[in-house]
Parts: sequence; structure tokens; C-alpha cells
Amino acid sequence: MAARANGHCTQETASTMKAQQIKQFEAEEYMSFATRKKSGEYVATPVWFAPLDGDYYIFSAGNAGKVKRLRNFTDASIASCTVTGRVTGEEFEADAYLLETREDEAQALKALQRKYGWKMKLTDLLSGITGKKNKRCYIRVSPR
Repeated sequence: MAARANGHCTQETASTMKAQQIKQFEAEEYMSFATRKKSGEYVATPVWFAPLDGDYYIFSAGNAGKVKRLRNFTDASIASCTVTGRVTGEEFEADAYLLETREDEAQALKALQRKYGWKMKLTDLLSGITGKKNKRCYIRVSPR
């Protein structure tokens, strides 16, 4: 596991994903997704993620801190983790981008539904009832 400084992966400890690591990582249910603050510190959040064409897709409330931070910096780090955010695997550097088109968002949602099945459909249903689904942002995470 990579060393952490102040709760985030440092430039020196982050590594590039290798083929065998990718398969193991993609089988995990949660990903620790850390985004950079203006101060340079990283804030990590456990999220669901789905692989598609070498990238990973996640979703978040549109007003979440990670979305605000991504508007300033694309720098991120990712690692497998538990539902509580305890990192369980090696961390990797990544770039993360907010999706801007409905087509890209639909593709991300399909990937998430494919991976999480009924859990994602239930999340969508409940988010639709509460009105939160329309306020979602989808994010593409590209390992470096």
C-alpha cells in the first residue's frame, strides 16, 4: 500500500496502474476518491465506481465538496477502500473531469447500473423521488 501524507497520496508514492492491479481494483465495490483543495491538501471520499474503456465513472450530488474542488483542479488519487473509506489497496494518481453532456452522463449511468445492478436502480428510484437525481454530477476518473 502506498504511503499517505495528511490523508492523501503523495506524488512520490502514487504509482501507475498495472494490468493485474486493474482487474483486482475493478472487482472492488468502493473506491477512495481524493480530490485536491486550494490549500494542496486532498480530501478522500468512498464512492461507488464503474469501469468503462479504461476510465472509471462515479456520481455525486452537484453541490458536494468534491464537485466544487474538481472545478478548480483535476488532480485526484484513487484506491480501493471499505464503505467507511479505509484504504485497502495501493493508491494511484488520476485526473478527474465533470461530465458535461447528457450522452456522457447516460453512458456513465449505464456503466454504474451494470456494475451495481439493483442497488443502483434503487438508489436512482429514491433519488428520483427526492428530486436529487436531477442534481447529480457524473465524473470521469482517468488513471495516469
